[in-house]
Amino acid sequence: MAFDIEMIKEVYARFPERIAAARKAVGRPLTLTEKILYAHLTEGPASQAFKRGASYVDFQPDRVAMQDATAQMALLQFMQAGRDKVAVPSTVHCDHLIQAEVGAEKDLNKAKDKNREVYDFLASVSNKYGIGFWKPGAGIIHQVVLENYAFPGGMMIGTDSHTPNAGGLGMIAIGVGGADACDVMAGLPWELKFPKLIGVKLTGKMSGWTSAKDVILKVAGILTVKGGTGAIVEYFGDGARSLSATGKGTICNMGAEIGATTSIFGYDEKSAAYLSGTGRSDIAAMANAIAEHLTGDSEVYANPEAYFDQLIEINLSELEPHVNGPFTPDLAWPISKFAAAVKENGWPAKLDVGLIGSCTNSSYEDISRAASLAQQAVDKKLIAKSEYTITPGSEQVRFTVERDGFLDTFGKMGGVVLANACGPCIGQWARHGAEKQEKNSIITSFNRNFAKRADGNPNTHAFVASPEIVTALAIAGDLTFNPITDTLTNAEGQQVKLEEPKGLELPTKGFAVEDAGYQAPAEDGSKVNVLVDPKSDRLQLLDSFPAWEGTDLKGLKLLIKAKGKCTTDHISMAGPWLKYRGHLDNISNNMLIGAVNAFNDATNKVKNQLTGEYGEVPATQRHYKQHGIGSIVVGDENYGEGSSREHAAMEPRFLGVRAILVKSFARIHETNLKKQGMLALTFANPADYDLIHEDDVIDILGLTSFAPGKPLQIVLNHKDGSTHTITANHTYNEGQIEWFKAGAALNLIKAAAN
Repeated sequence: MAFDIEMIKEVYARFPERIAAARKAVGRPLTLTEKILYAHLTEGPASQAFKRGASYVDFQPDRVAMQDATAQMALLQFMQAGRDKVAVPSTVHCDHLIQAEVGAEKDLNKAKDKNREVYDFLASVSNKYGIGFWKPGAGIIHQVVLENYAFPGGMMIGTDSHTPNAGGLGMIAIGVGGADACDVMAGLPWELKFPKLIGVKLTGKMSGWTSAKDVILKVAGILTVKGGTGAIVEYFGDGARSLSATGKGTICNMGAEIGATTSIFGYDEKSAAYLSGTGRSDIAAMANAIAEHLTGDSEVYANPEAYFDQLIEINLSELEPHVNGPFTPDLAWPISKFAAAVKENGWPAKLDVGLIGSCTNSSYEDISRAASLAQQAVDKKLIAKSEYTITPGSEQVRFTVERDGFLDTFGKMGGVVLANACGPCIGQWARHGAEKQEKNSIITSFNRNFAKRADGNPNTHAFVASPEIVTALAIAGDLTFNPITDTLTNAEGQQVKLEEPKGLELPTKGFAVEDAGYQAPAEDGSKVNVLVDPKSDRLQLLDSFPAWEGTDLKGLKLLIKAKGKCTTDHISMAGPWLKYRGHLDNISNNMLIGAVNAFNDATNKVKNQLTGEYGEVPATQRHYKQHGIGSIVVGDENYGEGSSREHAAMEPRFLGVRAILVKSFARIHETNLKKQGMLALTFANPADYDLIHEDDVIDILGLTSFAPGKPLQIVLNHKDGSTHTITANHTYNEGQIEWFKAGAALNLIKAAAN
């Protein structure tokens, strides 16, 4: 596959001039984040445009990456854009639709058969429009991107919330919705509110059981799941330079769990070594030539308090291994305190399953370190007490670790190798017995551990740790085991202790692979037909959303007042619903079925104001739509956190929801709603959330003079005849208001093409 050398040359050629102009414009030294953002401005640096956290700015990303679940809708939208070919290098990666059940080979073959029409569609649409296609089994999008496409100083958007994984190689990589990807592939600039900057200074050096995963687990405990919202996290310091490129990728990947726009490390010797080790020494040579521009200015790192909006310092020499959870990735426990927490909280101490791999921790270094513990288990005659699975990140990694004997080692310990795909990390896990909903514990090296995410069981206590800690605890079968201090009884009744894990950042024999799984697009796609069966229940060509009618919105029914955490998983579940990602009508039957109704504490049970009866959320909304009645959804804090799921915005729009009114939004979801022509509003006074009644009919006033920075008025018409008028804020700029008026951003793209 091509590494887009000419594109990278073009990017690097503009760095010196752009960065010099940026320093002059702002009159101070620059962080790495600012350098890359300035270099990707559509019209060059302008000091007045960069008010952190306030101004929307247009950028031109270098590439787009899409995973198969979100690519379906993104490419269905792109087909309406009127272009013959994508405007920037783009790829599709088939990693989300493969369900883990038995093992790699059988699971992959089953997925190819089950998802054939989706894979055929993605392959054909990629072939037609000049998009690189990575076949099912090729690997997880973020690992494949890191190995093949990420480059220091670049800017990429991806239709998955863990796109920031590429920040491990010094790339500004941001998770977006499919509509954003469609815009960039169509040649339009990409808009982002200029972020605040959080600096994380790493000092010291890790040793023993501590790994890069523990850095982000510690940071998640400090910042919580929304502490990074609206910010880019920049890591620096001697400690940062000591981490491997893939270790840095792990940290950036899981930055999505703190709500960060993205995370990034500067270019250094470790970056160069990884580029060379993955066959990109030419890119390393180019990066070396402008290395001073691929890290923050020395003045910034010497006095970081003056240049970052928030500063965190972590001494890697003192950092303990961490275990985070359950049910949220920011509940952080140092390993020395974890056993006590398990006992005090009554969490199941017996560990049922340990799972390593995923896009977060599936590098050669991760697997080799975990394998060193598996080998110890074999040598010390320890029998793993828990089930144990391994998910390689790419076919290149899988082939290489098999060649080097690690998969055989895991097999001797009782491990099962799963397909090179997302699998259990995103709920694609046919876990036997999960339907019983028994209370149990699992531990993973994944990134997310929300309730029901992995196996659908709300009573599964999921914890997150490094592959090393996961492996050690799986051997012990006990969450209260501390591998640093405790011993285990082996098959001969002897007390044995696990030694520190050891591994290699890169394979000494180099990476190897027979078939990486890449399909290059046709040079001329004009004669390629896109494969969509009109009778399919999995794929459906899109119709345009209607334009705004030009009036205030009155008589909206309250569909649901969501209580507490409402992630994109709650709004549009994954798991079995993944098969409908390319069929908007069918997948809309999962709209908000996981959200908790504030009026009855139930899920998927809301009052239909036309009948007075309680029913499922999608069915109730379809009933309103049939009667030509719009509705509104009310939500709590950080509404829409989690995956960058396009469908969580498209489904309400398709079914006739007109506005989402919440205390606060997660960044990606707010943008997705805007792109689809929805009103994304926040309470000016969060306490007004309590004024919403179950039978409210709601009016939204001020739309005829809709303008940036001008709040809207919300009238709550209660069943008893009383009313409340409250104020709703918004973050729409002039361009986004035009999206609303046109009915969707895509409608404007289509109009421009015609």
